[in-house]
Amino acid sequence: MKKVRLGDICSVVSGTTPQTAKSEYWDGDIPWITPAELKEDSYVVEDTVRKITEIAVKEKSLKSFPEGTVLLSSRAPIGKVAIAGKEMYCNQGFKNLICSENINNEYLYWFLKGKNEYLNSLGRGATFKEISKTIVEDIKIPLCSVEEQLHISKTLKKCKEIISYRNKQLEELDSLIKSRFVELFGDPKLNNKRWDLGIISDYYEVKGGKRIPKGMGYANGVTVHPYLRATDMKNETILDDDIHYIDDEVYNHIKRYTVKGGDIYLTNVGVNLGMAGVIPDKYDGANLTENAVKLVPKTKKVIDGVFLAHYINSPGIQEYINERKMSVGVPKLAIFRIETMPLLLPPMEIQIKFIEFCKQVDKLKLEVQKSLEEIQMLFDSLMQKYFE
Repeated sequence: MKKVRLGDICSVVSGTTPQTAKSEYWDGDIPWITPAELKEDSYVVEDTVRKITEIAVKEKSLKSFPEGTVLLSSRAPIGKVAIAGKEMYCNQGFKNLICSENINNEYLYWFLKGKNEYLNSLGRGATFKEISKTIVEDIKIPLCSVEEQLHISKTLKKCKEIISYRNKQLEELDSLIKSRFVELFGDPKLNNKRWDLGIISDYYEVKGGKRIPKGMGYANGVTVHPYLRATDMKNETILDDDIHYIDDEVYNHIKRYTVKGGDIYLTNVGVNLGMAGVIPDKYDGANLTENAVKLVPKTKKVIDGVFLAHYINSPGIQEYINERKMSVGVPKLAIFRIETMPLLLPPMEIQIKFIEFCKQVDKLKLEVQKSLEEIQMLFDSLMQKYFE
């Protein structure tokens, strides 16, 4: 497939910002867009947060771009993409592409959508990176017939719709578990079901993780000792997609800070502070980051780990955590704050009822996740096939 310059098949246009101090330029009914309004899943943009007036257009000689124009953010950040659903104006943070009859705007959208890393590599500037009109015009795109472009766009759009649907299913299943938790246990902060109360330290010992010693790092190509970081912890479990490992030398320095399958983790440092979950059995013996603690049972099982993780992640306890974290510099929750955290003590039979419900939902989540991974792999391979 031949490749052509975008500048040979598109007109590249930008915009400007009318003086914000002039009230007569703002709060009109003419759409005016900024890069901040584009999201990861933006496709066709029909409206904008801010509007300008006819006075602004006339006095500043602003130039609009037509419906169907491909929006491309050129700074702060580079690489956000969407399609204009109507005629509109924009600020100077775009290099938008008005397509000729030789290129379909949806095809161009998908091409640019898959080139975020490449686009960012083209950024220039000392203070902040930006791609110029000339740089955008010089980008080359594989160009097939318009009919084939339409077929490609339709295929990619369908894949993305399925991906979005699968992600929505996962979100709804998570919401289902949260709803069941509230149904069975009420609001933990209010204890409106009047369960017996204790504190975490009555039943769990709270132990911190350990930083990798200075001068040492992750193992290259070695997968012997997993090192669990706060970024690996989400949705009451450990994500497997980017686990880091340490070698025997590093492990021997920090082996006191390992976890067991079934332990509860709680992130207590950094932006992800407050997330709790259960350590899967396959990570028995893994080392734990200094940005998290593990909760180890002291006595016979009075509180189940699955219940406890969902309890900590509930809105009421998250509010408790946020009220007590130290927010000067890096957010941090002191261990004594965790030890004195209030703990509901519902009967074990009710906890088991919740855990069985979670297991059934988790089976559905695994099926949805598998389907999601398959369609994502298909989408990625098609993007590579069409645009590499």
